[in-house]
Amino acid sequence: MYDRLKADLQQRLTELEEQGLYKIERVLQGAQGPEITAKLPDGKTIRALNFCANNYLGLANQPELIQAACKAMNEWGYGLSSVRFICGTQEQHRLLEEELSAFLGTEDTILLSSCFDANGGVFEALLDADSAILTDALNHASIIDGVRLCKARRLIYKHLDMADLEQKLQEASDAKYRLIATDGVFSMDGDIADLKTICDLAEKYDALVLVDDSHATGFIGPNGRGTPEHWDVQDRVDLITTTFGKALGGASGGCVSGRKELIQWLRQKARPYLFSNTLAPAIVGATREALRIASNAQDLRNQLARNTMRFRKAMEAAGFTIRHGHHPIVPIMLGDEKLAVQMAQALLDEGIYVIAFSYPVVPKGLARIRVQLSAAHTDEMVDRCVAAFTKVGKALGALKS
Repeated sequence: MYDRLKADLQQRLTELEEQGLYKIERVLQGAQGPEITAKLPDGKTIRALNFCANNYLGLANQPELIQAACKAMNEWGYGLSSVRFICGTQEQHRLLEEELSAFLGTEDTILLSSCFDANGGVFEALLDADSAILTDALNHASIIDGVRLCKARRLIYKHLDMADLEQKLQEASDAKYRLIATDGVFSMDGDIADLKTICDLAEKYDALVLVDDSHATGFIGPNGRGTPEHWDVQDRVDLITTTFGKALGGASGGCVSGRKELIQWLRQKARPYLFSNTLAPAIVGATREALRIASNAQDLRNQLARNTMRFRKAMEAAGFTIRHGHHPIVPIMLGDEKLAVQMAQALLDEGIYVIAFSYPVVPKGLARIRVQLSAAHTDEMVDRCVAAFTKVGKALGALKS
């Protein structure tokens, strides 16, 4: 049987390469940061400016986080060898949950190994076949997979289309419970969900609201508390799922935060929580420090905003088509899959590390290079990135000469 499967996979892999859709992993030779050293598939090593990480506040290699991780590991050990309810809950796990609740403005929080696991466990635990989930068409894969694990009826509304959401809520009027699930910020486009209208509709049609705020926690909103704070609806959102793997240090771990009874029930029934090892002590210690920094990081948020606007304005002036907005996710829309891949490779040759995104990660015909800004980028780094894009864009015909 394996020989047949092997031949099939080899053919499909070859087709991906021919279509320019084969994903190549470049191996970093050091820490994450605004400038990195990467080993290429041909064995060459290149030094490049990094414009494709989720390192929004620039904390991924901060000495304070490294020291906090080492301190936590020295005090609490390397791992727990257990799940939370057996013998895997330490005092610092409870402290991090309390600190996250205070930061996000919620009643309680439950830690998981990732936000993917958070979204993978929340729907099945809370909703049954008599319920309905209303989910944005461009929600993250983890929400899609989490919803698939649940027996509740699924109604997909058009991306950011509040009229369509209202229609779907009307269609779900017979459901015992209704839950609207949305990304706070959509990772491929940088779009910010209209949480105010979503909450208005949820109240009108008696629904719960869940927001995956992975691309917002720590830097969106006046105090970095995410899209609920950005829209001033913190007390109207029932559940927030988010990650510690982006602005909060860039490592791993995630959580579900929200109404007390919902979180209590997840502790009893969420399968990724009940059957996965406890979050490692070093991650907990560093995340607590990252949360402390993010709580007082207005200077970093201001720098991130300045970098974002500098890049957006310069790229538009150069003639590139980008998705409008003010989020540090900046999609450079190219349309053609092969062009996107060629451009990303050519930019790497110019010392700019970015990645092309194409189908099935994004819809066909919407291939792009997704640039992500960081507070750690300097003006000179941003300007070098724009110059390289302009040079390569002209050479490949993506820009008029």
